[in-house]
Amino acid sequence: MNGGVFAMALIGLVRVSTDKQKTQRQHDALDPICLKVIEEKTSGKLATADRPELLTALSYIREGDLLTVLEVDRLGRNLLDGLIVLNDLFQRGIGVKVLEGIAAGEHTERSFLLDLALALAEDRHRDIVKKTLNGLEAARKQGKTGGRRPVVDDDKRAAILDRRRRGESIRTIAAGVKVSIGVVHKTLTAAVEG
Repeated sequence: MNGGVFAMALIGLVRVSTDKQKTQRQHDALDPICLKVIEEKTSGKLATADRPELLTALSYIREGDLLTVLEVDRLGRNLLDGLIVLNDLFQRGIGVKVLEGIAAGEHTERSFLLDLALALAEDRHRDIVKKTLNGLEAARKQGKTGGRRPVVDDDKRAAILDRRRRGESIRTIAAGVKVSIGVVHKTLTAAVEG
């Protein structure tokens, strides 16, 4: 730090969505090159302002420093969300270094390459949504329904309604039928409305 000139520092962000996911690969890449590495275990779908560990990492950033991630999708839950967060960081005046993947390199502002990557990610997301909806529609036409199977079949529904008519509490019914209190409440509400 001669004459008031500060060297650029890299501040690392390691992110996984759950405790079950491993962070070692990200740490192996970031720990040797970063001044500080912050680990975040949260959904990458949250806005920047709702991610305390990301905000902590940003608090270490000084002028000329770069937030550093292994891949851009570590900023979000997927490539699209990561690119959206990247754009948010640019608007805050924060540069980002991405070590691997589609946005590898040092970025301090939006660029044609990043805009192209964002457009491709948005297009891919729309394509996935469209294919999912088309698949659900095709299944419906064949008499199949998508999604999880209902927790309450006809027998359980009848047992819930019968126990309620006998005056049992929702908690007792839930324990007896082996479903959650919420499922019992939903079943009773649907019976009243139906």
